[in-house]
Amino acid sequence: MYGRQRLAEIIAEPEITVVPGVYDGISARLVEQQGFETGFLSGAGVSNSRLAQPDVGFLTLPDVADQSREIADAVDIPIWVDADTGYGNAVNVHRTVRKLANAGAAAVMIEDQEWPKRCGHMAGKAVVPFDEAVTKIEAAADARDEYAPKMLLKARTDATEPDGLDEAIRRLNAFADAGADVVFADALRSEADIRRVAAGVDAPLSVNMGFGVRSRPTTPLIPAARLEEIGVEVVIYPRLITAAATAGMKRGLEELATAVETREEHEAPDAVVDWEYYTDLLGKPAVDDLEGQFTADSG
Repeated sequence: MYGRQRLAEIIAEPEITVVPGVYDGISARLVEQQGFETGFLSGAGVSNSRLAQPDVGFLTLPDVADQSREIADAVDIPIWVDADTGYGNAVNVHRTVRKLANAGAAAVMIEDQEWPKRCGHMAGKAVVPFDEAVTKIEAAADARDEYAPKMLLKARTDATEPDGLDEAIRRLNAFADAGADVVFADALRSEADIRRVAAGVDAPLSVNMGFGVRSRPTTPLIPAARLEEIGVEVVIYPRLITAAATAGMKRGLEELATAVETREEHEAPDAVVDWEYYTDLLGKPAVDDLEGQFTADSG
C-alpha cells in the first residue's frame, strides 16, 4: 500500500538511497518525473511553504497529515513523512503514526527533541531523557505494527550537539532495538563524525545533506557516492526544493518588475517553464482523457 513494500526494497538495495525533500504535490511530481524513487516530506518544508514560518515547532499533526494525504495521492513513488517529535508524549506518537499511516505515508520519522522542536541545524536544541525517547519509538513501532506493518519507521536523534556523539550512537542503537527500521543522527559536524556513527550503529543509517548543491555551516556537503562508501544507506536533501523554489520565484518576480517598468515587450523564457510542460506536470492530459471518456455526447 502506498509504496511501502517498494520503499523497503529500495533501501535493501546495495546502492545508497537518495531522497530529495518535497513539500507539496508539484514538488513531489517533479521528484518523481526526474527519476528519483522516493521523496521525503520535510517538516521544515511544510512549515516554510504552508505557514511561511521557520521550523521551530509551529506545525501540527493535522497540517502534516493533510499535506501527506495530498502528496501521496499525487504521485506513485513512496513518501517518507517527517512527524517531528510525534506532537506530544508516547501516546500522542502512537496516534500520530496511525494518522500518517492512514494518510498514505510509506515511512514516518520521529525525533527525540523537546517540544517545541527546531530545525536540527539551528542552535539551542534540547532532547528528552533517554528512556522517554526510547519509549516514544516503542510506541511508534507498536502503532506501525498494528496499523501499517509494511510502513517503515525512521528514528532521529539530535543528541549530538547537547550531549555528544557517544550519546547519539547510544540512542540510535536503542531506537533500532525498539523497532526503528532506519536511524538518523542530525547535524553531524564532520565526515569523521559520520564515519564514527556509521561504524557504531547496528541499523541502516540516514544522514542529512541539506541543500545538496550548496554547503552549510553545519554538516559538510559530502557526495552520495562517498557517503555510500562510508556505510550510509539513506541520504536526504530536505532543503533543496524549497530553496530552489524560492530562488525561482524570486527570479520570476524580478523579471516581472522589469517587465512592468517598460513599454517594450519583455520576455524571460528561462525564468519560467512553458505552458505545455506545466500543464502536463499537473496531469491535464489525464483529465482530458477522463473528460473524453465520461462526458455525455450532446449530439
